[in-house]
Amino acid sequence: MGQFKDDAIENRFEQDFDGDAGAGKVWADYAVRGGARMILHVEAEKGLRGSGAAAKFMQSMAEYAREKGLMLFPRCSYAVAWHKRHPDYDDVLA
Repeated sequence: MGQFKDDAIENRFEQDFDGDAGAGKVWADYAVRGGARMILHVEAEKGLRGSGAAAKFMQSMAEYAREKGLMLFPRCSYAVAWHKRHPDYDDVLA
């Protein structure tokens, strides 16, 4: 699993994955709303779909937000569903 990064120029969080389940990138496009990042869309490259990489990415995103003092506002259905299943990260929700 690669390092999680924030490409602020592109308004995108991304992470590379390489393992038995496949290799590729997972990313989330976001909009900046004050100190919050509105998560508009989460997507995994085709080779990673169904491998659990997107869930690992979401955890990395929540941990990054916690570390940087950012708030996340999930708007896409996947991000909303992931956060409902992981209330231990409610502290990063806007």
